[in-house]
Amino acid sequence: MLSYHDLKPNPRVLRAFTSLDPEEFEILLIPFEKAWQNYINRYYIHKKSRKRRYGGGRKPHLVAIEDKLLFILFYFKVYPLQEVIACLFGMSQGRANEWIYKLTPILEAALGEAQCLPERAPQNLEQVLALCVAVDFMIDGTERPTHRPTDPIEQKDQYSTVVFWPTIDDSSSRHDRLLLGK
Repeated sequence: MLSYHDLKPNPRVLRAFTSLDPEEFEILLIPFEKAWQNYINRYYIHKKSRKRRYGGGRKPHLVAIEDKLLFILFYFKVYPLQEVIACLFGMSQGRANEWIYKLTPILEAALGEAQCLPERAPQNLEQVLALCVAVDFMIDGTERPTHRPTDPIEQKDQYSTVVFWPTIDDSSSRHDRLLLGK
């Protein structure tokens, strides 16, 4: 069974499994643990229809909080079949599915608290860029297929001359190869 404590001594392997170094993993672990405690308090401890105290019943396969974070980071980095991740973490496919759906919003909350989520609203882009003064950004313009306008003037304005299907040119009127001089 995979465990964080088995992977921690080998940072290269941990990075291959999660895209994080041990130091970055430990930093993310703090908000993840807070989000996990909030989840437990909301759905288990303060649940009114409980028949047993929290902690009763079968024991989970992912006991340590580090293993929970490793599980969900590994899932989102590699996107293995649930059968594969279940085999690696010593559980059934159904149990792996439950953990994925349980830990996904917890990871999202932890990333939000750590301010690591990407900005989705374009109107907030200036605020995000102002917070990241020392970081260089590059915007990748991509041509994408679209419907062909019937007006010849619109056709001339919107289409790149390099590709052979109608596209909207998001970056500029010249193709990247022309900019490179090739």
